[in-house]
Amino acid sequence: MATKRDYYEVLGVNKNATEDELKRAYRKLAKKYHPDANPDNKKEAEAKFKEVNEAYENLSDPQKRKMYDQFGHDGPQGFGGAGGPFGSGGYYSYSTSDFGDFGDLGDIFSSFFGGGFGSRNSSRKQSEPRKGADLNFTMDITFEQAFLGIEKEIIVTRNETCDACHGSGAKSGTSVTKCPTCNGTGQVTAVQNTILGQMQTRRTCSACHGTGEIIKEPCEKCRGTGKIRKQPKIKVKIPAGINDNQTVVLRDEGECGEKGGPRGDLYITVRIKRHSIYTRKGNHVMCEVPITITQATLGADLEIPMVDGTKEKYRIPEGTQTGTKFTIRNKGFKSINSSSIGDFIFTVIVQTPKRLTKEQRDLLMQLAKTMNEQPPIKKRGLFG
Repeated sequence: MATKRDYYEVLGVNKNATEDELKRAYRKLAKKYHPDANPDNKKEAEAKFKEVNEAYENLSDPQKRKMYDQFGHDGPQGFGGAGGPFGSGGYYSYSTSDFGDFGDLGDIFSSFFGGGFGSRNSSRKQSEPRKGADLNFTMDITFEQAFLGIEKEIIVTRNETCDACHGSGAKSGTSVTKCPTCNGTGQVTAVQNTILGQMQTRRTCSACHGTGEIIKEPCEKCRGTGKIRKQPKIKVKIPAGINDNQTVVLRDEGECGEKGGPRGDLYITVRIKRHSIYTRKGNHVMCEVPITITQATLGADLEIPMVDGTKEKYRIPEGTQTGTKFTIRNKGFKSINSSSIGDFIFTVIVQTPKRLTKEQRDLLMQLAKTMNEQPPIKKRGLFG
């Protein structure tokens, strides 16, 4: 199977490109590769056009762009995988738009090919199934929960299909009828005589407001909208090793679709609370461990508290200096997309006692006499 090209490479922009830069690149390439503009090489142009359209669809959406920048084409596979907690394909999968849907290129085609694309596309969108809107949710978790993973239950507010009319918007026992004004197209056509001849224009049907349908008796529960507002509880599995501001995507947990279209997705951005002891660097856990002068001088067996609540015994050698780092292998964060595990790295900080008993002071005085208490003589530098 051929490897997909990088989306930024397809559009010819860098990874820091703004929305305007993305749009300009998209318009230029879509105009260049549209099949109608390449009658002698239509098949190759069509493939290029699809590639450009897919790249722009993903990079123009802030959430999809964020996921692509983090995980590439495949999304964060390995969180759950096929049959995992969020269905097949793990947490996120990309979709390419239908070749017939030209998105926001209506104005290009209007000027380049003489019009018609924008109106036709608008009419089709009003009357055909459409995917529901995506939802965004922010979840706060602790450092330990990010380390171990957790399943949490959240409440989201979203539109769901009305159970009384099953989304039709019509009162039970009645039906939706085709709009007689536009014959179900959602658009009405008008012909005007101009100095250049007859010109045909289209506008949204005022009788059905572009839906192509007339509801004579609206559903009392949803008032003819076909939707009702609900607050369902949803279980979310946060994988072990997730990082701050990473996003988990639950497919089909967004708003309900239009005209029988699929549901949108739910984007959950995870924020990790700051810990009083531990910090994170990549997949490594970092912390500082205080020790006494005697432990540093003579060496000691330390019990180091791990993030998961266990303790690891570690022997530090005699003569350990403050600021020395020690590593406990494979006790850091798990990698989401691989089997690798980070390390636990602790830095010892030698604490100098501020208050001493008379006995402790006498002992230190005796130690000082035996060590002559002279600082080590530094070697002369290059210039004296």
